[in-house]
Amino acid sequence: MSESSLRSRFESLLTRDPGLVIAVLGAIYLAYILAGIVFGFTVRGHMNSLANLTFYIAVFGMLALALNLHWGYTGMFNIGVVGFMGIGVYVTAIFSKPPAAQGGAAQVGGLGLPLGVGVVAGVLAAALFGAIVALPALRLRADYLAIVTIAFSEIMRFTFMSSTFETFTVPDTFDLTILGTTLISFDPVADTVGFGGGSGLILNYASPLEALLKFLFLWDPYLGLVDFVGEYAIQTNPKPVVDSLVYGLLLLVVVGIYYWLLTWTGESPFGRVLKAIREDEDVANALGKNTDVFKLKAFVLGCALMGFAGVLWYAGRGSITPPSFRPNITFFVWIALIIGGAGSNTGSVLGGAVFAALLYEGPRYIKNLIEAAIDIGDGPGSFGQAMAAFGSFDPVPFLVYTLNSISQLRLVIMGVVLIYLMHNRPEGMLGHRKEVASSIDLSRPEGSVHEEPAATDGGEKE
Repeated sequence: MSESSLRSRFESLLTRDPGLVIAVLGAIYLAYILAGIVFGFTVRGHMNSLANLTFYIAVFGMLALALNLHWGYTGMFNIGVVGFMGIGVYVTAIFSKPPAAQGGAAQVGGLGLPLGVGVVAGVLAAALFGAIVALPALRLRADYLAIVTIAFSEIMRFTFMSSTFETFTVPDTFDLTILGTTLISFDPVADTVGFGGGSGLILNYASPLEALLKFLFLWDPYLGLVDFVGEYAIQTNPKPVVDSLVYGLLLLVVVGIYYWLLTWTGESPFGRVLKAIREDEDVANALGKNTDVFKLKAFVLGCALMGFAGVLWYAGRGSITPPSFRPNITFFVWIALIIGGAGSNTGSVLGGAVFAALLYEGPRYIKNLIEAAIDIGDGPGSFGQAMAAFGSFDPVPFLVYTLNSISQLRLVIMGVVLIYLMHNRPEGMLGHRKEVASSIDLSRPEGSVHEEPAATDGGEKE
């Protein structure tokens, strides 16, 4: 491929969809800011809400992009997303936690390696387990592959919870020897590590934000920024708020990297084979493509990206427990992908943003707005008590009960939205399955009578 062709392709990646993404994100942030102003949020309240919004937009965008590689590009029905997330963060914890004396699940130590090494180990472990699952399962299709992946996800959750793996002993030395040559010799500092059982693990290592800024020699300027915010905006303990907001912005950068990687993958010859497999695997096989190898590579890459997203989601939380990796997160990611449209990377990012802003954070944000404006009180303790107030034509107790139960109500809202989408817009906001597969321009000359070309990934026409 010529240099000019490579340059034009790279420019296309940079200029094709950012306007749409920026417009939607801008509208979401503007709505949140204006609502906070109207209901009297403090500066700290504004920054906290924007930090939470940014964080969830980023993590759901990353996971939707990774799932889009499996389902949107290759047609693999993976509903074990959260299992690979858990592998990523648990392995990272084992490698990066400092050694600790044995004495309880929450005090289980690690190998004490740098966080960067732990993150790489977590991503590689997620990829490895993806290969282990894929090798026997990729001959299965549709519902059968889904059953295998969700079963694997639950097996991993119960493994993390098991007392058998709560702690286990590390060999005094570890040597990797091939043909009489020692390639790796490792003498671990800790002798006991583990998953922590049902009590989970305390992530008592440096946060990803701190580790990255120190690696880039930006920690001191960052502390100066925190002092500036503390002097002019948030006088009391500003650092947690600034940490959350900056970390969310950093995750948006990672979303951009995911988007570039998967768009480049989708437009490569490898990606065109994946789309051919999605449409008709038998035809791709008949054309001489080893579809099992292509599906294995795509599955492993997607699992590695899910593992990395899991590390970024949980690494800054201070602790992890097995209930954090229940299947509901997988279904949240699927809803985000369906909203945006399977097969479209731009749709995956926008679906993650819309899901996070309207369905995941939106109901809680509305509750916070109302509580900031008025004192709603405790309200009824049960649904029956809330409904009983209607007998005296007083709807207030029911409304207060609804606000206090907003976490349960948002699951109902998600279900209603999902049913509506599957009936009325199954292709999502930007979803489409017809793409120009040729790497050269096959368009007809100007003025000729022909049908409009199909939209490619992102919505533009070639």
